[in-house]
Amino acid sequence: MTGTAGLTENTAPPPKVVIADDQALVRGGFRMILGAAGIPVVAEAADGAEAVAAVLKYRPDVALIDIRMPEMDGIEATRRILAAPSASGCRVLILTTFDLDQYVYAALTAGASGFLLKDVSPEQLVAAVRMVRAGDALLAPSITRRLVERFAAPAGVRPAAGANLSDLTPRELEVLKLLAHGLSNAELAAEFTLSEATIKTHVARILAKLQLRDRVQAVVLAYETGLVGPKGLRR
Repeated sequence: MTGTAGLTENTAPPPKVVIADDQALVRGGFRMILGAAGIPVVAEAADGAEAVAAVLKYRPDVALIDIRMPEMDGIEATRRILAAPSASGCRVLILTTFDLDQYVYAALTAGASGFLLKDVSPEQLVAAVRMVRAGDALLAPSITRRLVERFAAPAGVRPAAGANLSDLTPRELEVLKLLAHGLSNAELAAEFTLSEATIKTHVARILAKLQLRDRVQAVVLAYETGLVGPKGLRR
């Protein structure tokens, strides 16, 4: 982690979090880990419907949501949370024990900002919450690979409506390709020998030109348009 990132984390107020999981022990474990890192958990939920209600009531910065829950699953909860105007500032981080392609893709297309397996370390969980709160996307490299291999479009596929990849500069196309492989801003900066601030500017321009909400939508678009394919994977 760079010094700039560390400064941001130290000066910014800690993110408020809602935890949604049907297992009380899991929720308690997450709460303990985050609390030890100075991150307050403002509410817990045992199913998707409770998760939506908690987010709308407490307006957290990040919602940790399990995929498989009773009444309403985490995918539908994510859709409803991100569609609610009053929850516009909330980012969703999906946590699950199931490394299954259909769930990865469904979570990302629903608008989740990250997808992690539950076997991540406490340090990785804390870092993920902070990263997602800061507006970054988070995908485990193994999950990114599986997503590309299953969902990357064949060559010649017409880009989705509104996706004018020709509007991007050659450098922006390269940034988008590597972003789709799961590289963080720090890794992109190292790849191009640029500052993280410059990389953030490139990413912002890409999102604006393609009319995308965030970098996760950019990742999904790169797969769907065929810009990224399995043979081009770096990891």
